[in-house]
Amino acid sequence: MTDTLPGTTVGATAGVVGSTATTRPAPVAGAAGAAPAAGAAPAAGAAGAAGRAPLDPYALRSDFPILATQAHGRPLVYLDSAATSQKPRVVIEAVDTFYREYNANVHRGIYEIGERATAAYEGARASVARFINAPSAREIVFVRNATEAINLVAATWGRTTIGRGDVIVLTEMEHHANLVPWQLLVQEKDGDLEFIPITDDGLLRLDVFEVLLRLKPKLVAFTHVSNTLGTITPVAEITALAHAAGALVLVDGAQAVPHLPVDVQALGADFYAFSGHKMLGPTGSGALWARRELLEAMPPYMAGGEMIREVHLRRSEWNDVPWKFEAGTPDIAAAVGLGVAAEYLIGLGMDRVAAHERELVVYALETLRREVPGIILYGPPAGQRGGVIPFNLPDVHPHDVAQVLDRFGVAIRAGHHCTMPLHERLDLVATGRASFSVYSTREDVDALVAGLREAQRIFAG
Repeated sequence: MTDTLPGTTVGATAGVVGSTATTRPAPVAGAAGAAPAAGAAPAAGAAGAAGRAPLDPYALRSDFPILATQAHGRPLVYLDSAATSQKPRVVIEAVDTFYREYNANVHRGIYEIGERATAAYEGARASVARFINAPSAREIVFVRNATEAINLVAATWGRTTIGRGDVIVLTEMEHHANLVPWQLLVQEKDGDLEFIPITDDGLLRLDVFEVLLRLKPKLVAFTHVSNTLGTITPVAEITALAHAAGALVLVDGAQAVPHLPVDVQALGADFYAFSGHKMLGPTGSGALWARRELLEAMPPYMAGGEMIREVHLRRSEWNDVPWKFEAGTPDIAAAVGLGVAAEYLIGLGMDRVAAHERELVVYALETLRREVPGIILYGPPAGQRGGVIPFNLPDVHPHDVAQVLDRFGVAIRAGHHCTMPLHERLDLVATGRASFSVYSTREDVDALVAGLREAQRIFAG
């Protein structure tokens, strides 16, 4: 007897998601769309945005309730979206509606709210597939975040593929989530890690990468957008070079999917991992996309209920993908919210989101250089970075800067941003980091500048 119902229809999903997303006026870019049927070939995430007016962050801000709050008696200026994004009302309402109206386990209950929960859960999978233009919703594995997605690949594909002396190539600017799992794997398997270095302004040395490919690595794993420097890596170019050398490619897309159009088919990678909480979705949500033939060949990550087809006392048979990798009761509400977040971003148009953040980065870099004397800015030029700006004030620790900014309601990140090796490469203990999202404005940048000037005044003596 099977413990799952992989064939459960999702035809009602659009009604579940759509009713949640349209209980209030649609955001400026349009209401969240209906999810396609699971397994259907989705349209590209950026489709439909051509020829539309530029993104209006001022109109969008009313979609995010937290932005109406205050910090220390001042309006909240949230510039830490690279750590986690704020959530639009449609996502908050979708999670609330799940718990209020159809809280039940998925793939199990043969009753109305159980079937509604299953339809919403699988509909969210279809929305996520559409968002990144995956060939099939069945290539989307729900996880808690990009970290879990990368660990899943390391523990399944990695343990069955990497052997003694095998090479994995990473970069010097990886988040710890795309470094530590591979460290553990090569320690266990007696493999080796090699690293693509960066230039002083945060760009990858592709000439060195071509030399590293002579080692015939089994895997090349790298970030799509650096969470610290904002560097946008040339994914398709790196992937083509890696494939020509016989390597598979894993991309950490946690900082890319909220800010850039992502088409996994066009990029050509084999694995693509991302977190929901950075793309306006709930915490504890995320996805791994992988080519179906890889998922079919990989063993399960965790074992238990849901991921099995048959269980006997001494043997078990695994479920189909993607359910083979989703053991136990999932965070259904988070998955539903992630699906709504994907539809919200599709409605905005990811090319418009990227254009808005690019314009804001240009403004921020110019204004910070002009208005904050002595500020040290890190990373590549505006045209080669996402919405992330790391900086330091001479002789002032970033934690002290962040505390002063907090008094003015400005929230930034201060520390090593889970990229300690990158900070060592740049000979830095820590940096401050301002990061943007769809709701960020020039006035947010102006508030940051004012707070930094006040920090300079306080610490001048």
